Amino acid sequence: MSEKQNDDLKYKPTKSTMGINPVIGIRGRDLLTSARLVLTQAMRQPLHSARHAAHFGLELKNVLLGQSKLQPDDTDRRFNDPAWSQNPLYRRYLQTYLAWRQELHDWVEHSSLSEQDVSRGHFIINLLTEAMAPSNSLANPAAVKRIFDTGGKSLLDGLSHMAKDLLNNGGMPSQVDMKAFEVGRNLATTEGAVVFRNEVLELIQYTPVTEQVYKRPLLVVPPQINKYYVFDLSPEKSLARFLLRSQVQTFIVSWRNPTKAQREWGLSTYIEALKEAVEVVCAITGSSDVNVLGACSGGATTASLLGHYAAIGEQKVHAQTLLVSVLDTQLDSQYALFADEQTLEAAKRRSYQAGVLEGSDMAKVFAWMRPNDLIWNYWVNNYLLGNEPPVFDILYWNNDTTRLPAALHGEFIEMFQANPLTRAGALEVCGTPIDLKQVSCDYYVVAGSNDHITPWTSCYKSARLFGGQCEFVLSSSGHIQSILNPPGNPKARYMTNPDMPADPKAWQEDATKHADSWWLHWQQWLTARSGETKKAPAKLGNKRYPAAEAAPGTYVHER
Repeated sequence: MSEKQNDDLKYKPTKSTMGINPVIGIRGRDLLTSARLVLTQAMRQPLHSARHAAHFGLELKNVLLGQSKLQPDDTDRRFNDPAWSQNPLYRRYLQTYLAWRQELHDWVEHSSLSEQDVSRGHFIINLLTEAMAPSNSLANPAAVKRIFDTGGKSLLDGLSHMAKDLLNNGGMPSQVDMKAFEVGRNLATTEGAVVFRNEVLELIQYTPVTEQVYKRPLLVVPPQINKYYVFDLSPEKSLARFLLRSQVQTFIVSWRNPTKAQREWGLSTYIEALKEAVEVVCAITGSSDVNVLGACSGGATTASLLGHYAAIGEQKVHAQTLLVSVLDTQLDSQYALFADEQTLEAAKRRSYQAGVLEGSDMAKVFAWMRPNDLIWNYWVNNYLLGNEPPVFDILYWNNDTTRLPAALHGEFIEMFQANPLTRAGALEVCGTPIDLKQVSCDYYVVAGSNDHITPWTSCYKSARLFGGQCEFVLSSSGHIQSILNPPGNPKARYMTNPDMPADPKAWQEDATKHADSWWLHWQQWLTARSGETKKAPAKLGNKRYPAAEAAPGTYVHER
């Protein structure tokens, strides 16, 4: 097999995992159908299957004779233990696995299946082979050493952790020690207060830390599928604190966690609530307009808000920032493997019957998009090594799930199907047709080059939908890391290019690379659009909207 084929096969399973959209979900029936298709194909093409079986046999002979050159990818941390390369038995065990995995992917790649079914086949094979990786068994050399070092206690601890997860975590390995964190105690600790509340959101104003502040405030709109404090996770990772140090008057929306009683909340419900929040921010700060930041599904919400403002002729937003947001949902087939009509309708039907889409269900889909990182890594740590789940603030936030009301979930699915934001008037919000080309304010868009949830090329295509001047930035990180990107990280990189050609790859080829975090670049862009400075307010809120509960407020604690 050529080096190029090797690279292609390493990439395809990873690329295919993007085919599960967390909001859409995936039915077990679809996975079984795809698995059955792969097995049936083996019988339909016996000569093709025999050739690959023979090729696998030859490679297995090389493995047994110590002549195989197969080795894991340099970035694959599962096999970092020296035993995998230095111990003859472990090396042969690993190479047998690599040969088997490679041959299966090669077999499906060169079968007579359609392109879509080939992609689904890669996904199914990837789930199977990653689950059966040698590192996931008790033969893992790190697990064997741990058993001897602890006199078998690690094995008992691992069984105990597994039993707890079967009872309390839906059978999934726990990603984090949930007892190590508490929102308001060691997470979301930036000083501020709730200055407005309606049934959909709480509006948190943060206490300025500088003597002077910019006149035009920033309103941050988080995704509805997560809690807001990703923007105020810890002091060193807090975007809120960074903004305050940058003299920006900062307000963040904290969405209410809906129950089945709010099943009818749709996009217009959230837009109306945001309009109220904008009016409150303007009233408190004395500014006639605001800057806004929307992340992920919050980006789609802010884009719809701006489209609505444009339709009614109101200039309430001066500039907008979008983080890892996909508005153009015309995805390559690789990114929508199981998103057929039946799956989409079934997803809408399930949430309508339940009243909500449970956050825990979305979290499982997120995990299966990156099983090595988000499932098998913790299988090894918790069960094979007997360690406690790690203490990690990002994972705590990721596991502190929220729900989506059925109506909004259904609208998100319909947006995925119909792609209305790419066409003038195809989406109606609050009684007005939306045309993003009429949104003429400046806007700053951030995407992650390693984002498995909102692919950067889709974010780029989305950025070209507006009528204003765009600054597109590509961060060298994944979905969450693209947001949590404080200055000072020696590994942080980002790319800029003032031109916006139709082809995202052309943009990337001509882009300029920069070291450090995009936060610093964005700081200059944002403050240049925040007006003059004035004396910082002595207190939060005003007479009409007085400061109430201290941040992080009350909605963030709802389960």
